[in-house]
Amino acid sequence: MAERILVLDVDADNDLYKKAKISGPVIGRSANLNAAAKLALADPQDSDANAMFEAVRKYDELRSKGYSVSVATITGAEKEGYVADRELSRQIESVVDRLKSDACVLVTDGMSDSRVVPLLKNRIKLNSVDLVRIKQAEQLENTYFTVLEKLKEPHYARIIFGIPAVLLLLFALSYYLKLGWEFPVALIGIYLILQGFGLMDALTESFRGLGFSVERLSFVFYIGAVLFFAISLILAYGSYASASSATSDGLVVGASFVEGFLILFPVCLVLYLAGRIIDLNNKRMRYRAITQGTYTAYAIIAVALMSLASAWIIGQLYFWQFLLFGAVGLAIGYGVSAFSTFLRVRTLKRAKIKDKNVINDIGAYIGKITKVDPRHGFIFVKTEYGSVLRYDVDRITGVADRVTIR
Repeated sequence: MAERILVLDVDADNDLYKKAKISGPVIGRSANLNAAAKLALADPQDSDANAMFEAVRKYDELRSKGYSVSVATITGAEKEGYVADRELSRQIESVVDRLKSDACVLVTDGMSDSRVVPLLKNRIKLNSVDLVRIKQAEQLENTYFTVLEKLKEPHYARIIFGIPAVLLLLFALSYYLKLGWEFPVALIGIYLILQGFGLMDALTESFRGLGFSVERLSFVFYIGAVLFFAISLILAYGSYASASSATSDGLVVGASFVEGFLILFPVCLVLYLAGRIIDLNNKRMRYRAITQGTYTAYAIIAVALMSLASAWIIGQLYFWQFLLFGAVGLAIGYGVSAFSTFLRVRTLKRAKIKDKNVINDIGAYIGKITKVDPRHGFIFVKTEYGSVLRYDVDRITGVADRVTIR
């Protein structure tokens, strides 16, 4: 049997949907030509349209030579990184299952799309990579305009302008408050830890749905959480100043700062939790409300353990007391975990989401829920091509006549 070849174009940042309102995957010669034309009309300077035309040209070339060939375009997400890679993986599986291709010719317009190569190699044989370059962009003056266009995109603007601006403001604020260079460096270190361990995306996703609106009851709780957070910082600075004047031991000074900050910080967490639960219940996302409550309970226990450690370092507790209270905190954490599992199992059983259609957050159809595993928190979705995908229930963002996942 002749090898079936797939000519695959990649739009990692999903310009096709942002500018032409076309969801991936786009399969077939005519569909790709129409999509490329719409994208080119929406933004003639976008290189993704040229890449789609190149994919169609490569398709015609291979077909004229007698190959069994098909063509498709897959899209990622505006927010590059894990979110884009996850969507690309899903669409690759969808296209390969539908077209039954044996090998692939990848068409891409730049290095940002080459991230799809390792994703492809696990699913289909990769025969070649065709990198599309716009001739005019190779000239110096057009390179200048290309850079300007990229700087208008939020992802690149945050990196080029946002991060240096935050650093300058931190150092200026530290100089004004006479905190020295250690304070901004510590904040930068915390940011790098959050970014390096993948915690920043989780925090961003958590705060994205806050929506400070006076028309929502949760607004009061969020404002209260912000105020108590600010008060916690003031108390922490006061403890830091007092300890600095009393001792030169850096460990004791740092423990005093942490202890002062943690006095009212648990109140901030509780208010934030209350606001989130109200919002999630209004959106009929009780499962995520339970998960949010569990995470906040874990955070409060962690805060209590940190406060105990600070008190022991300062000398306010004996070591055996620290161990005893720490063991009690861990036991409470275990109880919270067991209770959370019980609530999630009961909520999933009552949700009755089996056999409902599933779409993603841009409206693309994924499949139908065939099985719900409430114990482990998974749903199993069967696509229109017969493959079964497993999703964590925490990815559900809405339940109505259809289930929406992120």
